[in-house]
Amino acid sequence: MIGVQYGISGLTFLAVGFLLMLVMRWSIAYPGMPLPAGLDWILKLFGSEFMSRWAPEARVSGALYNMLGSMHGTIMVFFGVVPLGFAAFANFVMPLQIGAPDMAFPKLNMWSFWLFFISGVIMLASFFLPSGPAQSGWTNYSPLATQIHRNTDSHFWTGQSQWLFAMVFNISASLLGAVNVLTTVINLRAQGMTWMRLPFFSWAMFAIAFLLLLAFPPLEVAALMQLSDNVLGSSFFLPTGLRSGGTLLDVSGGGHPVLFQHLFWFLGHPEVYVLLLPGLAITAEVITCNTRKPLWGYKSMVYAVLGLSFLSFLVWAHHMYLTGMGTVVATFFQFTTVLISIPSVILLTCLMLSLWGGSIRFTVPMLFATAFLPMFGIGGLTGLPLAFSFIDLYLHDTYYVIAHFHYIVAPGVIFGIFAGIYHWFPKVTGRMMGTVLGHLHFWPSLVAMNVIFAPMFVQGMAGFHRRWFDGGRVFEMVTHQYFYLNEVISWGAWALGLAQIPFIVNFVWSMFAGRKVPDNPWHATTLEWSTPTPPPHGNFLTPPVVHRGPYEYSVPGASRDFSPQWEAPSVEESIEEDNAGHPAASMAERAIHSVKGEPAGPDVYRPGMSNN
Repeated sequence: MIGVQYGISGLTFLAVGFLLMLVMRWSIAYPGMPLPAGLDWILKLFGSEFMSRWAPEARVSGALYNMLGSMHGTIMVFFGVVPLGFAAFANFVMPLQIGAPDMAFPKLNMWSFWLFFISGVIMLASFFLPSGPAQSGWTNYSPLATQIHRNTDSHFWTGQSQWLFAMVFNISASLLGAVNVLTTVINLRAQGMTWMRLPFFSWAMFAIAFLLLLAFPPLEVAALMQLSDNVLGSSFFLPTGLRSGGTLLDVSGGGHPVLFQHLFWFLGHPEVYVLLLPGLAITAEVITCNTRKPLWGYKSMVYAVLGLSFLSFLVWAHHMYLTGMGTVVATFFQFTTVLISIPSVILLTCLMLSLWGGSIRFTVPMLFATAFLPMFGIGGLTGLPLAFSFIDLYLHDTYYVIAHFHYIVAPGVIFGIFAGIYHWFPKVTGRMMGTVLGHLHFWPSLVAMNVIFAPMFVQGMAGFHRRWFDGGRVFEMVTHQYFYLNEVISWGAWALGLAQIPFIVNFVWSMFAGRKVPDNPWHATTLEWSTPTPPPHGNFLTPPVVHRGPYEYSVPGASRDFSPQWEAPSVEESIEEDNAGHPAASMAERAIHSVKGEPAGPDVYRPGMSNN
């Protein structure tokens, strides 16, 4: 239930963040022009007073653009992708995959969701404050974040302070969820579910929980310190002699703005992998199921995820090259940033090799999963130049960075999440989502995503700044060669919005009228497909026992092309085990060696080896 609550909430916040972006794109493509009827209703949701103050005559002002940009980034990252990609799937799928009857701490789980829900209400309510919502960017850097609403009657009831207040609740929710996931995976695995029999998805959720547990506390502390600067007059991040508009500000001073950046980005880069890993892990599950073959390099992928998680704590300052760090420090972060690409390449390569030789079924989940691979590849490869400070000095804060990041989280991560929704929707509801509407959702989305983000690389290298609310019109004499791309990108964004209508219709209609399906409609091998559909209280009718690895597909000699984890070995397997005098090689292992023309059994398998 809590997984479903997180899922619905996450999808709702994704829709809100997406709508804010549509208004931003109008301002960039057609600066100074009134919003059309197809878009002005978005701002009218926040009331007529909001419209008259921040969008007079339905024209997007610079201040409103900053608000929309700040809230778009915040909502999409902290209230959309993380709750949907991690919290929803981890709560629903992960306990089923490891054979657990529930999460380890059910009441803590409930608190986690309601703290998240409260944080979302606070964040959205800030739109109705006289100051408007936060407008200093989704990173909320000091001293701008502290000074922008200083001339108000109440320093607490401002958009900036409420942003911080909401983030404290949001981070607390994430920490409770992380503790719950870690404890569940460690302590509640079913009989026979050894570490190397865990599905890759559960490994990824385990790694993400560690990232959240270790990376989020610094940002929560930073939020409380900045809230103190806003409300109580402290100066944790405010330096002595700070001036605004030529006026010396009345602050105690002694603080350092760069300290906030360190605390923010110490979370910020692990957060990138909190966003990425759910999509990547879902893609792994969908690809193995729809290629009907074992996951290529399972152990390599597990170790790559663990290595990626560790290295993600050593690269945060590559976001801060422009703060004036010395060459020695910059060199260290350049090295670690290039180093972290190695486990990323291992993961992507294993997924691509898993397609080779497969009997591929192009179901709707598989379409999204296969599209994830090149989209994530483009996002990752275009990030490598940014690892070097001499290149980043030029490209920092341009549309190149926007394109790089969004290729990872939009056609990358969100395509992975869509694959997961289509894949596990039958397990949640007992009904299948429509295939025709699924295709109408996928193909326009794929085209529109690339129309939006590919031209941004060109604009970024031409020097287009990501915070020009008029799209660079003031610099038109310099940038006119690529100014037309603003309209192309914006039309792509609006087309992407239309492409989500089939998904919304499909999602709602299928919950009540979709085709009913059996417990294992995909003929998958992992443990979640052994439960009744939808799963009952306690998840399993009898305590599950795991007999084999998670991806035993298309094994030579097997009667079917899938051998589920919960099924005991056949008579033939038992005879082979007796003859060998020790456990027989796993079916997936024998399949691999049969392809290579190598013997299986005693020559390749020893007691204590993983069944993977």
